[in-house]
Amino acid sequence: MEMQHESSFTAAWLYIGILLFIISIVCYWFAARFRKENTSRLNKQEKANLKKKNSTIRILGHSLLSVSIILSFVYLFQIMNRSYDLESLNFHVSIDVTTDQYYGADHSDEPVQYEMDIPTSGMHSPHDLKFGFYKEKPPTEKLVHNLEHGDIVIHYRDGLDGETMEIIEYLTHFRKEGAGVLAVPDDAVPPGKEVVLTAWTKTMELTVFDGQKAGQFIYDHLNQGPEQIPAQIRRGGGTM
Repeated sequence: MEMQHESSFTAAWLYIGILLFIISIVCYWFAARFRKENTSRLNKQEKANLKKKNSTIRILGHSLLSVSIILSFVYLFQIMNRSYDLESLNFHVSIDVTTDQYYGADHSDEPVQYEMDIPTSGMHSPHDLKFGFYKEKPPTEKLVHNLEHGDIVIHYRDGLDGETMEIIEYLTHFRKEGAGVLAVPDDAVPPGKEVVLTAWTKTMELTVFDGQKAGQFIYDHLNQGPEQIPAQIRRGGGTM
């Protein structure tokens, strides 16, 4: 899948850079060790060979360190210039989306008992959350507020493989006007399902995570909530 390839390829530059950096440090360590060796008992030729070996290892270390720095800059450049064009998520695939019952949209600072395990409407907190990838589940009351503003929430099951998590994190960068995407771990994901995507009164469950279907859901439902806030006011969520 294109988004999977782009995300994995970009991360590869960082991993290779880190590996080369570690190898360069090892080279410097060996070079320092050779330099400190007692050479008083070595003949002239043996000293020359040791000096040549030390020089070769140092040059290798310099080269690997330089390449690791270059690859790190390549990684940062790709991250900074990565395009999050919403049209790229329109995979033209069929998705099975449920239209949920509407449970209201009042605000309350008190905990709410929801009718659904993963609610898509109902009374909620007067405060919303910033877009992005979460490693701990925020309050459900705030997530529902995000849905009201047209955001998408990806509820993922703990323990998913790294490649899947990487794609989910990638999807949280997409925006449409004042709406965005959040991903949160959630024990309420039904047994046998890996991910549940929600929008305001909309739910899509995925038995096995499918990046194209997840992307299509975001493309179809992002910024479709009853309260659409301009981007210059909302500024990435967490402002209402």
